[in-house]
Amino acid sequence: MNKTLKAEMIIDKDYKISEIDPRIYGSFIEHLGRAVYGGLYEPTHPTADEDGFRQDVIEAVKELQVPIVRYPGGNMVSAYNWEDGVGPKEERPHRLELAWRTIETNQIGTNEFANWINKVGADAMLAVNLGTRGIDAARNLLEYCNHPSGSYWSDLRRQHGYEKPHNIKTWCLGNEMDGPWQIGGKTAEEYGRLAFETAKAMKTVDPSIELVSCGSSNSNMPTFPEWERTTLEHTYEYADYISLHQYYGNHANDTSNYLAKSLDMNEFINTVIATCDYIKGKKRSKKEIHLSFDEWNVWYHSTPHDKTIEPWQVAPPQLEDVYNFEDALLVGCMLNTMLYHSNRVKIACMAQLVNVIAPIMTENGGGLWKQTIFYPYYYTSVYGRGTALRPVIYSPKYDSIEFTDVPYLDASVVFNENKEELVLFGINRHLTENMEIVCDVRGFEDYTICEHVVLEHDDPKATNTLQQEQVKPHKNGVSQLNDGYLNIKYSNMSWNMIRLQKKSDK
Repeated sequence: MNKTLKAEMIIDKDYKISEIDPRIYGSFIEHLGRAVYGGLYEPTHPTADEDGFRQDVIEAVKELQVPIVRYPGGNMVSAYNWEDGVGPKEERPHRLELAWRTIETNQIGTNEFANWINKVGADAMLAVNLGTRGIDAARNLLEYCNHPSGSYWSDLRRQHGYEKPHNIKTWCLGNEMDGPWQIGGKTAEEYGRLAFETAKAMKTVDPSIELVSCGSSNSNMPTFPEWERTTLEHTYEYADYISLHQYYGNHANDTSNYLAKSLDMNEFINTVIATCDYIKGKKRSKKEIHLSFDEWNVWYHSTPHDKTIEPWQVAPPQLEDVYNFEDALLVGCMLNTMLYHSNRVKIACMAQLVNVIAPIMTENGGGLWKQTIFYPYYYTSVYGRGTALRPVIYSPKYDSIEFTDVPYLDASVVFNENKEELVLFGINRHLTENMEIVCDVRGFEDYTICEHVVLEHDDPKATNTLQQEQVKPHKNGVSQLNDGYLNIKYSNMSWNMIRLQKKSDK
């Protein structure tokens, strides 16, 4: 029989963190593996629409309510010539794609992606090549996308069949430029100067755009956070965001330690914020740089397989991690961490969206299924809109091989004032013990529980496939609301969402 942990929470409307920018639930599509070809685009598929896009994928992305999608990379963008992907498809060149050592057919490019984005109801976040190219290619692409008409590049877009500008407002100044694996990688000084001059030119073309300056590729880089300090010395005037990238894996096969890795994510965010604010103080600036966590996820399952792939294929199955239940729990913790920092993290992109380290998987010519990580992403995206509140949490803690004082209860809270809805997202990290939580919600009078969704499984390694969905949510969570106190039971090793709504006067 399971033992029971005891925890307490206090939730109050006045304990506000920030309004949540919906773009925190963004995603990412790179020309990598089967993300584009076989994922977004498969003209011979039974569900393909008139443009060759898989409608089953479109519906799954719409279900997630993804607000923004970063494109076309990723490492791929650092040797990408955007001109290869526009104009008549039959005239587009096949290129060696150097980042992932494949053949890029360029059948999907800027215009097709803008078309797909409109179909799923999202905005585009484009990255420019600051590896092998620079200022000229970036400002030309922006002119092609956003200028109405009357110039060379805008009129070329119109000749290509797109009369109206795409009006893309969020742009990344390169990708992971500190990485030695990056084609055209830079030192911090080199990147800072190039990014500054590129940003200056781009904001001259279209002053309404927002720009993301490249941060460190991950928090383990030897130059972190000196890279942020040096590059922001150059880009602070023009950049609106700085990027963060981080992936986690259970390499030690230790679930308790693995579920604590969101603490590392929390420390990463805190360090980047501190570095940004140091530059703000040094420059005597009134401007605050926000964070774009535009690559985050679990990534480690597919690594051995990918080493065996023959190079120079078209859209081979790369980075196709098969996610398990413990991965879904960590993804839930990572989403909670970003909500906790929603005052500074305004954009985030789960990397990636389809087939490549993704919540959505497809079979070429066949079906679609939802990975375990789909569910915390779905529920948090759909119901985590409004104001992030800061709960006061009293939770028992544990130590793991990498972390100390890890709370068994990981939680975030969102209040949607317009809908008069309070939403609690919570994870019980304990592997064997249930948890009873007494939550003080007396500030929310006349509210009632309308839903308690639970994602749980006895086996942390359980996975989903096209044939069998072992890990899926149910709505039989145990919670009661009496006299302003919410009494909750979280089963061991579980992700939970509880929605409270104000009782109708009708």
